[in-house]
Amino acid sequence: MSQSERGSWIPEALNNNGYKSVLDVFEQSCSKFKDQPAYSSFGKSISFAELDKLADAFAYYLQNSTSLQPGDRIAIQLPNILQYPVTLLGALRAGLIVVNTNPLYTPRELKHQFIDAQVKALVVYEGVANNVQQVLEHTEIEYVLTTNLADLHGFVSRHLINNVVKYVKKMIPEFSLPGAISLRTVIMQNYDKKPVAISKSASDIAVLQYTGGTTGVSKGVMLTHGNLVSNMLQAAEVISKAPGHWKDVVIAPLPLYHIYAFTISLIVMEAGGLSVLIANPRDIPGFVKELKKWKFTGFLGLNTLFVALCNKEAFKQLDFSHFCLTISGGMALTHDCAELWSKTTGLEIMEGYGLTETSPIVAVNPVKDIQVGTIGMPVAETQVRIIDSQEAVLPPGEAGELCVFGPQVMKGYWQNEQASSESFTVDGYLKTGDIATVDTNGRLTIVDRAKDLIIVSGFNVYPNEVEDIASSNPKVLECAAIGVKDDSCGEKVKLFVVASDPSLQVEELRDYCKIQLAKYKVPKEVEFVKELPKSNVGKVLRRMLRE
Repeated sequence: MSQSERGSWIPEALNNNGYKSVLDVFEQSCSKFKDQPAYSSFGKSISFAELDKLADAFAYYLQNSTSLQPGDRIAIQLPNILQYPVTLLGALRAGLIVVNTNPLYTPRELKHQFIDAQVKALVVYEGVANNVQQVLEHTEIEYVLTTNLADLHGFVSRHLINNVVKYVKKMIPEFSLPGAISLRTVIMQNYDKKPVAISKSASDIAVLQYTGGTTGVSKGVMLTHGNLVSNMLQAAEVISKAPGHWKDVVIAPLPLYHIYAFTISLIVMEAGGLSVLIANPRDIPGFVKELKKWKFTGFLGLNTLFVALCNKEAFKQLDFSHFCLTISGGMALTHDCAELWSKTTGLEIMEGYGLTETSPIVAVNPVKDIQVGTIGMPVAETQVRIIDSQEAVLPPGEAGELCVFGPQVMKGYWQNEQASSESFTVDGYLKTGDIATVDTNGRLTIVDRAKDLIIVSGFNVYPNEVEDIASSNPKVLECAAIGVKDDSCGEKVKLFVVASDPSLQVEELRDYCKIQLAKYKVPKEVEFVKELPKSNVGKVLRRMLRE
């Protein structure tokens, strides 16, 4: 299958509502569930009808007050607040391609993503706007819209929350972005205005999701409308086996800019459910305090978050009588975590598996047949195979590289044909880089990840990137990064360093890395060694370091 054909169809067998794009999902949901709450954040809820109007206002601004054209890229750099779904929907309605951007990115990371995607507009949370300030002049960005946490709230709560964030907690560093305008102002000025309808097909790119892949070079994964709608329908078919009220109040602590939470949020929206957005799930006491306000029915999380919550006495005292669905992804679920969650909440965790390149869901445990330690069965319309190094298909029980074919598989990497072609087998299966087995019933188990990838609290960390930054320190001769087990994050980054200057200290090197790497990428452990183990051709043997 050629790159132009990938992501160009939505399985008819799953598509009872005739969706052709993500826009169709939004339109039908906003019409069908208009009086029901869609999203809630910091005590403010908006209905599907309000979401519809707010998104229209933003789309109208984009079409009438900017020179942006359908197909141009707009970056959204926001935490889980109401402005995220509003700007996402508005941007798509204006025909733009959304570049989901992590607010934790350093200026170096932002610069690469903005330049690579040729981003022309940016919506950014004021708390991280100082990082944008450092790189803006090097990009093609023409329009910057800033926003604070509660900008879509009523007058009293808006000023109370925003002032506390800015003046009491001092979470908004000083920044200067000449020409930037307020997102709230734009939306309020264009409220009740209707944008020109833009039609999108399944083959059109909807979002660019940046991932490092196993090479460490950050690449934009082109996910089409067909990819996202297909994966939404594939996962919904499995989730629909849960009790019908699963979608009534779904707790969403994982960032919507991450493809796992992004796609699950589409499923909740399509079902007419309410997503309760948690902006800072790392604040566990504050998170539990928010949970006390809700009779929650569904929960989206990952291993480290489940463990952190279950270790809080206040969480154990919550009312779980309405709770009927827990979904886990982003990192491996441990047996200990699964047992702890079940003991605390009375509910099993439904673990799935996927990757950015598959929108992301490939396989998931059936609601009524959960087997911890496995990733379950491939979702509908998905074919998988296990291959050896020669791409020969292996029989059940034998471990090899997991490969995937289906409507959720990416179109390819943005402006990187070589990387795209190298990621597929000759006959069009995506090579995941993960080692897996499949049993005779089709149930999959991940044996090992791609050998070098490190996953910290669900975020991918690529050793090459960490090593590249650390080795740029003049006191470092060479270094190698690996992942080591960590009780709180699943894994943490450990860096082995051969120093060229014996005066180099651990904290000195960590501080150096903090300037150019997001916090979760910074090595938590640094070990100085005389030399790194290498192959006969000089390649560093990370396997020996792990052992």
